[in-house]
Amino acid sequence: MGWHLFTGSGRVAEAEAWRGLPQPPPWRSRKTAIEHFILPAGLLDAVNAALHLRRPLLLSGAPGSGKSTLVNLIAAELALGDPLNWHVTSRSTLGDALYQYDALGRLHATQAGNTDGDTRVDKFITLGPLGTALADPNRPRAVLIDEIDKSDLDLPGDLLNVLEQGEFDIPALVRDESDLHAVRGADRATYEVRNGTVRRTHWPIIVLTSNNERSFPAPFLRRCVRFEMPTPNVAFVKDVVAGYLHDAAETERAQIEEFTERLVAGENLALDQLLNFVFLVSGEANDASVRKRLKEVLLAELSGK
Repeated sequence: MGWHLFTGSGRVAEAEAWRGLPQPPPWRSRKTAIEHFILPAGLLDAVNAALHLRRPLLLSGAPGSGKSTLVNLIAAELALGDPLNWHVTSRSTLGDALYQYDALGRLHATQAGNTDGDTRVDKFITLGPLGTALADPNRPRAVLIDEIDKSDLDLPGDLLNVLEQGEFDIPALVRDESDLHAVRGADRATYEVRNGTVRRTHWPIIVLTSNNERSFPAPFLRRCVRFEMPTPNVAFVKDVVAGYLHDAAETERAQIEEFTERLVAGENLALDQLLNFVFLVSGEANDASVRKRLKEVLLAELSGK
């Protein structure tokens, strides 16, 4: 179908024209991203230190530097199952990480006169990502807590307190007359909760990421293993491109050098931007005028403007 999959003409294409859409870029697959992840110098030791010490790993660095991919790599190598992900915002609370109780939903069910057990309190409780990791009795779970620097001031410390205590109460279950409850986890599996308290069987493996949007207090930093993702050099960026796009790492060497110079100069850029650009211009979008327009669109600094 060439570069112009979409023409903007408004003419209706033939039936099932969508079947002509190309496959997505290889790094959009989690499995492929794990296979091609390149560990910066020092990160291997930082991960192993966190594993031995049962401490959270705090990864700092620019967006797109591979921080989030690391937890998938750890989970795959240690056979921990799919990681549990929690993306933090300025409105996030500790409760979001532990559990949610749909009290209003239960009230509506009760008022509707349900009598078949559908008003049991545990049916209206869902464990959050961290709550699920603490509740899992079978194995440690890997948890990605993404962009912790966007949280309010108290949340990081409160999270680590729960991790160290290894348990938390769910008041609605504590008040219930039943001693044993079955609640749904963030992974949609079912977990037993006794006497309203979730207790840790295995220490979760926690990866916290930060885009350096704010600093953290010393007591929080003391309880983490910290690693700053380094600014990539030309050789590193070339290896990343070669891992996914092979010969394009040589044919686009000038663009790779230019992009790396911008990174070193402090521009807010992500490697994913370069991969996107090289993928397109080494494929269907190889026209000089298209290349120029794509460079303006895809390689612009991540200023938020």
